[in-house]
Amino acid sequence: MSSIGTRVAVVTGSNKGIGYAAVMELCAKFDGTVYLTSRDETRGRKAVEELEKLGLHPAYHQLDIDDESSVLKLRDFLVDTHGGLDVLINNAAIMFPMTTPAEKFVESIRKTIDTNFYHTMRVCKILFPILRPHARVVHLTSDDGHLMKISGREPEASVLRKRFSDPDLTEQELCQLMEEFIEAAKNGDYFERGWPNSVDEREDTWPNEGYIVSKVGISALTRIHQRQFDQDPREDLTVNCVHPGYVITDATYQKGEKTIQEGAEAACWLAMQPLSSSSNDVPKGSYVWHDKQIVDWVHGPLPSIY
Repeated sequence: MSSIGTRVAVVTGSNKGIGYAAVMELCAKFDGTVYLTSRDETRGRKAVEELEKLGLHPAYHQLDIDDESSVLKLRDFLVDTHGGLDVLINNAAIMFPMTTPAEKFVESIRKTIDTNFYHTMRVCKILFPILRPHARVVHLTSDDGHLMKISGREPEASVLRKRFSDPDLTEQELCQLMEEFIEAAKNGDYFERGWPNSVDEREDTWPNEGYIVSKVGISALTRIHQRQFDQDPREDLTVNCVHPGYVITDATYQKGEKTIQEGAEAACWLAMQPLSSSSNDVPKGSYVWHDKQIVDWVHGPLPSIY
């Protein structure tokens, strides 16, 4: 059924966790159609059924951000059915467990950077052209996505941070940084090159540098995207990244300080920001903490540990 003109929101990776809670929040407050998406259609439709029992009515569309054809199908569906897109929350991401064997280190780094950074960027390249004026985009990042997390050996780390924070950084240059990290991981000298190294005391496990660098990349990409939006003829396009807090999810082994509903709150707040005007300045290209505080991504400090 065609519903051209209806406002539309899409949340990636939303059959569980923070994405699921974001769909729940948007269904209750967003004036339009909200799409719950998932890689696995059976799990996604089950999540929709759970929300329907709560009196909420999300729509569903399959989406695997690792599969370009899946993203293209979603784009074509949105154009044919609604004529465009108004809200995009990029939540889909992966984090390998800390117990992953050491011999899987490089493979896991590559996969994490691919999914969390490159494939999120590809989603944006495919869906940004169908954004309508006043669209709101939110990238889920992390406290690990703050620039200060690039904390390897000095002065190499300072050089990396300067490159990441260059106000004229391009997507190509950002991708080059990602590839330099992957190459350093292969060579085993990533700390010496300035990249983070949160060494685990257990010799049979590896730390999660791939996740850290992927989220720093997403935070940097947010700034690039907002510069692109500022030059776009479509009016009032905004993008921000948000750290949801230490949330109880599968990724945190069901540990944390916040429920998934609390973790989704700031993302949904950004997604439903009012129209920007001279008297109403909305966040743009910002790194936002879970309490909705805008944090200086380059210099910090972070408001709390999480």
